[in-house]
Amino acid sequence: MKGETAHMKKNRLGSSDLLVGEIGLGCMSLGTEERKAVSIIHEALDKGVNFLDTADLYDDGRNEELVGKAIRGRRSGVIVATKVGNRRIPGQEGWVWDPSKAYIQSAVKESLRRLQTDYIDLYQLHGGTIGDPIDETIEAFEELKREGVIHYYGISSIRPNVIREYVKRSSIVSVMNQYGILDRRAEVEVLPLLKESGVGVIARGPLARGALAESRQPEKGFLDYSVEELRTLRERLIKLAGNERERSISHLAIRYSLAHPAVATVIPGASSREQLISNLEAAGIPPLTPEEVHQIQRLSKANVYTDHR
Repeated sequence: MKGETAHMKKNRLGSSDLLVGEIGLGCMSLGTEERKAVSIIHEALDKGVNFLDTADLYDDGRNEELVGKAIRGRRSGVIVATKVGNRRIPGQEGWVWDPSKAYIQSAVKESLRRLQTDYIDLYQLHGGTIGDPIDETIEAFEELKREGVIHYYGISSIRPNVIREYVKRSSIVSVMNQYGILDRRAEVEVLPLLKESGVGVIARGPLARGALAESRQPEKGFLDYSVEELRTLRERLIKLAGNERERSISHLAIRYSLAHPAVATVIPGASSREQLISNLEAAGIPPLTPEEVHQIQRLSKANVYTDHR
């Protein structure tokens, strides 16, 4: 029934012993106001969420600090994932990409400090290209794992060639990938490989920056969809969702991402309590039937990776 999320289904994340709730919380859009952010995280945890995803980059480290404050006193029940690789140079605008061993091993100390914890459950490389010193990066993660500072590591990437290298050369347990109805690029090249290799998928962006949110009409395009195409698709999806009582378009979108057998968890973001509650209601809704998955695939575009290799 709607809203029953306390017994959220849990899935094993790849070959790890981490059992992640099928809906986690992407913390990036929580904002910087402490009381509000902490209360959204607490509500998520109270409603059965056990997987929180942040990054050292979000709000210049403030996001990790807020997650750290929210999990104080309940650390053992939470699987904390954060990311590394984007380096700030003091006095310089923006950041530079640095997947070096030295940087990863110094950045992790800062993340631990901000998160107020002595270990990170899942440490993820925040991007990456085929030209990176991949073996050195892997060595950094393996050393941190041996030291017990991190329990597992993964990558956050949408580049099939990079994902292939890490699957081949490392012991990653997960790949975070933008995957949902409007971004099906991973379906052909990436998801089958990860399923076969026993690497778990953390699906981000199921609501496509709000394009598939329940209460708002899209105002700009998304990937290869124009605004008009998005509006038409929304109408068709609303009709499909309407076959079942109490199921909204955003529930359909979250359940679509979870329908792929490679996906262990989906991490919609929430910048308000209302968004959080709506997202978590999808946990109390039955999985899509194979027929519904096919219907959604017929209505949407089977986009493929072109630029990001």
